Amino acid sequence: MIGLLFLFSAVGQTDEYSKAQQTLHQRGEVYFRFHLDQDLPRRQQLEKLSKIVSISSVEKTVVTAYANEKEFSRFQELGLSYQVLTPPSMLLDRSVVDARNPQSIWDFYPSYSEYLDIMDQFVTDYPSLCEVVNIGTSEEGRELLFLHINDSLDVAQNEPEFMYTSSMHGDEITGYVLMLHLIEYLLENYGSDDGITNMVNSIDIWINPLANPDGTYAGGNESVFGATRYNANFVDLNRNYPDPEDGPHPDGQEYQAETQAFMDFAESRNFSLSANFHGGSEVANYPWDTWPRLTADNDWWVRVCRQYADTVHVYGPNGYFTDLDNGVTNGYAWYEVAGGRQDYMNYWNQCREMTLELSAVKLPPPAQLPGFWDYNYRSLLNFMEQSLFGLRGTVTDAQTGEAVYAEVLIEGHDKDESQVYTQLPLGNYHRYLKAGSYTITYRAGGYQPFVVSNVLVADDSTTIVNVQLDTLVGLDEDDDPGEQVGVYPNPATDILNIILPEQTKEILLVNSNGQTVYSKISPEKNTQIRLNQLAAGLYFLKVSLEEEIVYKKLVIR
Repeated sequence: MIGLLFLFSAVGQTDEYSKAQQTLHQRGEVYFRFHLDQDLPRRQQLEKLSKIVSISSVEKTVVTAYANEKEFSRFQELGLSYQVLTPPSMLLDRSVVDARNPQSIWDFYPSYSEYLDIMDQFVTDYPSLCEVVNIGTSEEGRELLFLHINDSLDVAQNEPEFMYTSSMHGDEITGYVLMLHLIEYLLENYGSDDGITNMVNSIDIWINPLANPDGTYAGGNESVFGATRYNANFVDLNRNYPDPEDGPHPDGQEYQAETQAFMDFAESRNFSLSANFHGGSEVANYPWDTWPRLTADNDWWVRVCRQYADTVHVYGPNGYFTDLDNGVTNGYAWYEVAGGRQDYMNYWNQCREMTLELSAVKLPPPAQLPGFWDYNYRSLLNFMEQSLFGLRGTVTDAQTGEAVYAEVLIEGHDKDESQVYTQLPLGNYHRYLKAGSYTITYRAGGYQPFVVSNVLVADDSTTIVNVQLDTLVGLDEDDDPGEQVGVYPNPATDILNIILPEQTKEILLVNSNGQTVYSKISPEKNTQIRLNQLAAGLYFLKVSLEEEIVYKKLVIR
């Protein structure tokens, strides 16, 4: 039984196929809609489809999706009926998309050159507060830019690193303009608004307005009309990241230039809180996307997302930002995504990241953009302020006072890589928690673990715990500290010591290109892997157990 759609006539479906082929030829991607079969399990259908096409939205039984030529060919093999839709970036007349009002600002979509000029102008106007950081170039050579905002740009401080990034789907660009507006708002109000001044002084802020410039300007650098979801290689960047469940390359594609640039950048920073902006729905989406189990901090996520949505409801029009559970959803409960940015940041980088779907229309008329700003900017600021709350502190050497790279683990609470690590050169850490009492263990290679019990954390408040670690007694300079204390990941030494579960069937060490550099079947519980012959970079340790596969991250510097 095929069962995924109402049936068109044979002639009608032939027409849809012709439309799809024409669109694929012209744009490299096709946007289409179909219905789930109400007689078949919803989850089973969505899991199968998410491996074939790029699902954009699911509303009851209606699915909208994108596909490139290869993906659409696989979809065709299912024998399902579908309806080809007008690309979201071409629903409006180009004259409307390109409209300008010289009497106002932030109610237009900039050209690519205007975008570059706007970013540079921020630095010209506020040189002591911001800098433009180019983290790389897209597949077609466009710049991938962040605006870094802080009162001390070149000085390491005991501050959380916070990130906003928008439009990795190139045709979902409400967030693109809102991020430019937010940058201006932060810079203009610094020194006159106490709340903004405190955030700029206390948070290391990074904002990337446009993560997929090739997609946004697929129709040419002068206009966002004709923007595509995928990048220039017709790859969905939000399926192109390492996945907690499926490991590296879950989409079967090489890491795109945009993906690799962002991963390199994320590995070089220590982001503790972030959000990425999308469109097509109106909802705050929190992890996980890839599997049904909940994060260790699910209660915290629900509270933070609820705060975002509820604040929007106060200032937005009736019915805005009310999708799914009144503007909030767990990602997997909506539909499965493998290789998404959100799960990558949470699992591989211990950064709490959520996905914000800002507008049901992916490319709204530019005159509506100031309205979206007014509905959302208080929530955007509230979420940024959350980076200052929770548990924070420093970990240092008890004898020397020097900063220590350490694991900060919430006993009986952390799971699925939810622990955090200190940030060098200051040894500071930032851990977000729902109100409660917690036991924290601090571990570092070559040091005795340190446990702090009954630590009270309150909502929208800060608890500071500074810890000094003592070195292990009898540890010689030539000893490998990883052999004494199993902290993962640690700065790489010549030998990686791993304590494996009893049911381990196989372990593999895989590089970022998916190549296996070490493997062993039925490994011993205490296993050692020599690292001195491996190049610096990102690796994945794949541990195959009886009923599941677990991935761990290893960075060799």
